[in-house]
Amino acid sequence: MDHANQCITNAIKNLVSAGWAQDSVKVIGVTNQRETTVAWSRKTGKPLCRAIVWTDSRTKHTVAHYEQKLETTGIQVKPGEWVKGKEGTEALRKITGLPLSTYFSAIKLRWMIDNHPEVAKAHDEDDLLFGTVESWVAYNLLGGVETGVHISEVTNASRTLLLNTSTLKWELSLLEFFGLRQSILPKLVSTSEVYGNVAYGPLKGIPIGGLVGDQQGALVGNKCLRQGEAKCTYGTGAFLLFCTGEEIVKSTHGLLSTIAYQAGPDAKPVYALEGSIAVAGSAVKWLRDTMCLIDSAQQVNELASKVPDSGGLYFVTAFSGLLAPYWDSGAAGLLIGISQYTNPSHIARATLEANGYQTRAIIESMKLDSGVDLKYLKVDGGMTNGDLAMSVLADVGGFTVIRPEMRESTALGSALLAGSAIKLFGWDLSKPETLSEVNTKGNREFTPQLTPEEQLSRWDGWQRAVERSKGWEEGHAD
Repeated sequence: MDHANQCITNAIKNLVSAGWAQDSVKVIGVTNQRETTVAWSRKTGKPLCRAIVWTDSRTKHTVAHYEQKLETTGIQVKPGEWVKGKEGTEALRKITGLPLSTYFSAIKLRWMIDNHPEVAKAHDEDDLLFGTVESWVAYNLLGGVETGVHISEVTNASRTLLLNTSTLKWELSLLEFFGLRQSILPKLVSTSEVYGNVAYGPLKGIPIGGLVGDQQGALVGNKCLRQGEAKCTYGTGAFLLFCTGEEIVKSTHGLLSTIAYQAGPDAKPVYALEGSIAVAGSAVKWLRDTMCLIDSAQQVNELASKVPDSGGLYFVTAFSGLLAPYWDSGAAGLLIGISQYTNPSHIARATLEANGYQTRAIIESMKLDSGVDLKYLKVDGGMTNGDLAMSVLADVGGFTVIRPEMRESTALGSALLAGSAIKLFGWDLSKPETLSEVNTKGNREFTPQLTPEEQLSRWDGWQRAVERSKGWEEGHAD
């Protein structure tokens, strides 16, 4: 938390330097990388090992073990009633909306217990507290071991493989399946309510009023609060969320059913379909830091603009497997279609196109699951700063891309949730019309320029490339 505390101190100094009073801060929102898993001691409040981040694939053998367990032993869906094999897999998705994957927190926690003796000891002695990042940050800001406020917000909890997304309760049968104590779990809270006041530092006494996973925060920040609205955030990875309203839509095409937000402790949850791309901006970072093709991330657009297309080159950016809708942790990164004429500009353009193709794959699945043909996609995140990147996205995807002028949508969503908790400016998340004046300036649209025939031809090439990348490194149960 040292870095977080330093950031808070510096932010308040900058606020005052800009002419604002420190007491103009009325409420705080926290947004975080989801799935990243933290284990700490109930007695000391100190971490027991390093956190495992969302992209980390060291747990693939743990996944293979539980896939085998699901196949042979199964999970308990009612007292004394067990289902296994395909029925077990379907039951897991019905309860959580998620598949078994390296992506989700229960798998990471199980790996910690199995590989860190100090975590195993704490679990055995009932000294272990588990949480995702918002849980850890709230625990510390609200007083740490002295107050013992151990909470988890529902959008983050929905990414653990432990939450029943229909009842909004921890699923005891899944604790049994993964071999976890119930006492390690935090108390569940909504996305927008006052959880307590900051216990120390320059923000001491200020209420924390919003906790939200980063992608759901961006959904709120883009004001995609009604059924049928969608956004995609392009950062290190890319995350496309499609609001389905108060009904859970169970995907049969490789997407996740997840909680979009809960507007207060007594509010009904709003749900979404989600497709996640593990590698988006991190592929540009790879071009810069490992391949040394560019000096800065911004230069990828300049380099890619030197050629009209990728010259038949496809880049499957499966650095840590493929997420939605493929779900292949054994897939490997692949550059295919290389010829003697291939140059760095083709590679740069293929990198931008990879985001478009993977976005299209998710949207095609959403179309099949929801029956809705998406006409436009709201975007945010660092990669959206490049005009060429957005033009390529529209061309490859075949849809209109809408980019707002202010693109820090995750932070904005967190602020809207926190403000809504105290009804600041009359904001009320359950009444989207109260947010109608927020961030309305300067939208830009990018429309497809390729013909449908060109789009289909390139899409077919991408699908063939993906098939060649699959299953390169398979996990095995120990």
